[in-house]
Amino acid sequence: MGDQMERNLSLELVRVTEAAAIAAGRWMGRGDKNGADGAAVDAMRSTLARIDMDGVVVIGEGEKDEAPMLYIGEEIGNGHPPRVDIAVDPVDGTRLLSLGMPGAIAVVALAARGSMYSAPPGVFYMNKIAVGHRARGAIDATASVAQNIASVSRALGREKGNVTVMVLDRPRHEQLIKEIRVTGARVRLIPDGDVAGAIAAAEEGTGVDMLIGIGGAPEAVVAACALKAMGGDLQCKLFFRDESERRNAESLGVDIDAVLSIDDLVKTDDCFFAGTGITSGELLHGVRYTEYGAITESVVMRARSGTTRYIRAVHGRDKLSRIIGE
Repeated sequence: MGDQMERNLSLELVRVTEAAAIAAGRWMGRGDKNGADGAAVDAMRSTLARIDMDGVVVIGEGEKDEAPMLYIGEEIGNGHPPRVDIAVDPVDGTRLLSLGMPGAIAVVALAARGSMYSAPPGVFYMNKIAVGHRARGAIDATASVAQNIASVSRALGREKGNVTVMVLDRPRHEQLIKEIRVTGARVRLIPDGDVAGAIAAAEEGTGVDMLIGIGGAPEAVVAACALKAMGGDLQCKLFFRDESERRNAESLGVDIDAVLSIDDLVKTDDCFFAGTGITSGELLHGVRYTEYGAITESVVMRARSGTTRYIRAVHGRDKLSRIIGE
């Protein structure tokens, strides 16, 4: 699977998400999603460019014509080994950030070259189920919501339905929420950010046991890198918003009913995930600007070693001036 990454890239990656979060945090509550995202993209790209790696963006801001930087297919890094795939989400939760709401984070995932799943052209969403390590192997994307909740309850040693399920607050999930509640399970709605939601479902002590619902296909791959490090599990199926999306996928020879496992989404354990809080949420504190600089809180994970590190960093004004021109 390409070059094995003997070097631990964790700290280098977390510098990337720290820079993006510091740049984007200045846009908190301004109501400008594009401005916030643009600031994060610029900071993330310039930091990625300095890392010793031969990287290609497989999940980015879009195609080259739509996104001048961090577009899909863009080569990043200084060209030295290892050869890697990179998935970026400079702001997971742009709406949250623009409205000054909690839970926006900057994330990046990295894996050995050729190992990250790429959704078929024109397919943007997936139906997802994510759980932590104690419920690994207990989920089935072809089974009903009730069957999955019963199976996870058993795996956790709980009475049937005694679980909390995180769901994106969307009109499309109205029926899903009803089905969850019928089982006796609890629903915790989140406005945006299902990368952080998947991690919350896999992390002990969050009070969340599962993430279920339809979310972005790129976010599924990013979350898979994190869940691999946490020993969690993730299953997905492609979701088509209309018949034309479905027909287009079929015309490309895509198995539209296939279940994508966590190992289909990221084919190797040679992968990393890093995230830095932009606005404070359940997972991470947001950026705090001080008279002397800024304070960030990040999480960085490496699947090969199964390590999760939380990093609180204090950044001096010199770093801020380089990132945001102050």
